[in-house]
Amino acid sequence: MTRKLQKPKPYVFWLFLAPIVAVFFIHAVFPIVVSVYYSFTDWSGRVNYNYIGFQNYINLVQDPEFWNAARNNLVIVLLCTVGQVGLGLLISFLLVSEKLKFKEFHRTVIFFPVTVSALVIGFIWSLMYNRDFGLINFFMRLMGLERFILPWLDNPSYILITASIPVMLQFVGLYMIMFMGAIKGIPDEVLESANLDGCTDTQRSLFIILPMIYSTFKVAIMICVSGTMRIFDHILVMTNGGPGRSSQVLALYAYRISFDRLWIGYGSTIAIAILLLSLILTMSARAALGGKRYE
Repeated sequence: MTRKLQKPKPYVFWLFLAPIVAVFFIHAVFPIVVSVYYSFTDWSGRVNYNYIGFQNYINLVQDPEFWNAARNNLVIVLLCTVGQVGLGLLISFLLVSEKLKFKEFHRTVIFFPVTVSALVIGFIWSLMYNRDFGLINFFMRLMGLERFILPWLDNPSYILITASIPVMLQFVGLYMIMFMGAIKGIPDEVLESANLDGCTDTQRSLFIILPMIYSTFKVAIMICVSGTMRIFDHILVMTNGGPGRSSQVLALYAYRISFDRLWIGYGSTIAIAILLLSLILTMSARAALGGKRYE
């Protein structure tokens, strides 16, 4: 005789949920509230500080260095969104192709950089970009392409592109896994019907798979935009915002203001600005990709 399972008491549900909620509030909600609070002060790390209202926000709007960092951030967001999501989608299409061999090996190799610290990735690429003994210029000399040797991290004209490449390549595997999971959810009958109808791999990917994983594609775009808006580690290790301020991003600017100059109140204002810009860009990307029409 089977025993009827009893519905757990409400307090049991909240008992298990409480630690998760507590961790979320401590690591996410509480820092935001504290940053908002200090953004209305002139706190410099000392015991005494003054409330100055919206003065920090007025200074922020008039700060050319902030707008330069915001522009750099937007360029990196655009490059990384196209690179990470685009390459991740392309690789996922290739991995579902029947012509590709050793798929497990390719997935493992492509995903591996995601597990490595951003600081390590930035340091490795700074060595690779080195003009004198870097691997990139070494192979160019080896192939007789000396005319293409460049100071990859020392020229403001293309520093944002060279600084974005390591970020793109590190997280391509994350979006590949997202798309592969979505493709696995497509019924086998649909893909088999496409093969029977004579669809090529390109036609099947663009006209059958992509529309069916569009919601995942949209989520990937929003994750990439919000994640790249807080880029910090790669830039700190590779360029430290240089040359000059040509690769300085918002998170690095907030760090310098808060801990180098000890204008923690103003640094908190920049942090809130990063949050607001991330929300605006994420919602804009969601609206541009169709909002709830494809959900």
